[in-house]
Amino acid sequence: MKYLITVIIFLLIVFPSQSQTYEIGALIGGSNYIGDIGKTNYIAPNNLAFGGLFKWNRSSRHSFRFSLLYAELEGNDKDASSARRQSRDLSFSNTVLEASAGLEFTFWDFDMYDGKPAASPYLYTGLTYFKYDALFLDTDKRIKKFDTAWDFAIPIVLGYKTSVGTKLVLAFEIGARYTFTDNLDGTNPNKSKSSDNNLKFGNINSQDWYVFTGISLAFSFGRQPCYCNF
Repeated sequence: MKYLITVIIFLLIVFPSQSQTYEIGALIGGSNYIGDIGKTNYIAPNNLAFGGLFKWNRSSRHSFRFSLLYAELEGNDKDASSARRQSRDLSFSNTVLEASAGLEFTFWDFDMYDGKPAASPYLYTGLTYFKYDALFLDTDKRIKKFDTAWDFAIPIVLGYKTSVGTKLVLAFEIGARYTFTDNLDGTNPNKSKSSDNNLKFGNINSQDWYVFTGISLAFSFGRQPCYCNF
């Protein structure tokens, strides 16, 4: 949270509020992972995820967005529809702490100050940097942590937001993160474990994903914007 506050203060100093508004709010919902263990459903939230966000509304159609998100991830072969995975009977759990920055684009003008309710679907993408537990399959057939790792991901988010009065924005979104690692689940350990190919299993040629599904509520502040120059 201290990093989010630092970024917000920096943006408020660099960009004067005479010509745009800002938003600060919270995210809460569920998370799920897509990989080589457990279910293969793309959207199946089964763990808690929460965080915070900050936006600089550069125009009525696009905003620069920064967010922090904490998510719990797990997979269990017993829940899979595949008989092969069920017979393998492996499970894991992990946690992800991500920081993400990028551009949010609304399909329609989103102006909270014209006296009418505002609503629009939106897309968000950018770059995510996240921390997670590096896992491996031990000789006792249990997946365990051997290190803490950091990696990048590409967020692909689709959402729908609506104004609540002239100060609040309520949104629902589904966001997949395509990660640059194949070891959220311990199937493709790296670093000191990478020399032992017997520790690798599953499809080591595809990367893992995780998905956030939830809502956000943000408070808008700053002077009423003038978008006429954009």
